[in-house]
Amino acid sequence: MDIKTLVLALALGNLSLCAALFFFEYESKKSLTLSTWAIAKQCQAVAWFLLYFRGVVPELLSGPIANGLLMVGLAFDAGALWEGYGRMAWQKYLYPALAVAGGVLLAMQVLDTDPALRIAIGSLMVGFFFLAGVMALARAWRDGSMLRRFLVVTMFALTLVVVGRGLLTAAFPDGLSWVSPNLMQLFGFGGFYLMMLTNAFGYLLLSREKLQSELARLEVSDPLTDVPNRRGFYQALAPWMALARRPGQPTAMIILALDQFKRVNDSYGHAAGDAALKTMVETCKKQLRDSDLMGRLGGAEFAIQLPRTSLEDALMVAERIRCAIEAMPVKTERAVIKLTASMGVTTIRADDSTVSLFKRADEALQAAKVRGENQVAQPPEPMSMEALS
Repeated sequence: MDIKTLVLALALGNLSLCAALFFFEYESKKSLTLSTWAIAKQCQAVAWFLLYFRGVVPELLSGPIANGLLMVGLAFDAGALWEGYGRMAWQKYLYPALAVAGGVLLAMQVLDTDPALRIAIGSLMVGFFFLAGVMALARAWRDGSMLRRFLVVTMFALTLVVVGRGLLTAAFPDGLSWVSPNLMQLFGFGGFYLMMLTNAFGYLLLSREKLQSELARLEVSDPLTDVPNRRGFYQALAPWMALARRPGQPTAMIILALDQFKRVNDSYGHAAGDAALKTMVETCKKQLRDSDLMGRLGGAEFAIQLPRTSLEDALMVAERIRCAIEAMPVKTERAVIKLTASMGVTTIRADDSTVSLFKRADEALQAAKVRGENQVAQPPEPMSMEALS
């Protein structure tokens, strides 16, 4: 494959990615990361087409403008990777770098710099933007997936190929005894082509990986309050149920229900009810330890797991939460809402199943409601045989 064919392949490859993104987003709302990545591919496609038609289009277009668009595309490639991991401030760093790169390209054009030096400086600038993308993927290396690690290693190696080609061209403009200038140029453009493929497939696979991770999280998390849902809470509770069969400190359980919550929704609307739930959860978390776990069972009913906590201590924690909720004003557009909560408290017993545990905690909750709501109660003591006789 000659250089001209590689340049055309780069142009058509980026153009096909633009078309694929267009049809993918045709009937869906664009995300910011996909928009940034689409801009990157558009700029690179135009740049490679201008370079392909060098000698046909004016030198201004196939020279500094094409190289400038290429730098913009590479910078946006890196920016899309940073955005994909929640780092939206990449513009603060890459925009100034782009301005510097554009100034250098223009200066080299005006000063008619030696072509070999121009290639070396250009390859270093390309390498900088490649490395910016590599750094985005390399964050949290230990927690990263094997896909991310593969992309980091591969993109770093291709960066070395592209930069090395530029530096070798500057140092040995006539080539080496075993490497001709054309072969070095072919290696450089081959590195560009492989980087395009790696970046494209890597970005799409990472987006799919992120989506799958988010779907898995939503299966066990309540989207409104950002605490575990019933399924997630039961999963987290399972090992503590097993530990209850061993001697040691008990694990306590609190079932919390907001009093008269239906009236809040009926009087102020569901938006106000959602705001009340989120505020209540934030208030509860302030009263809990990092090791404690709060989950939403459904509606306005929540469960709180207190590891290594006796019944007496759990009753104190529940009372503290009750007072905090009672003193918590929920400000909405229509009113300031006052809330109260009733709570049932128990501990996990060695012979408990999930059903028996929640049945006992619910009995305690019902006892709190019977006593007039805004109460903390423990399960009623079972009646002895002597009392029944």
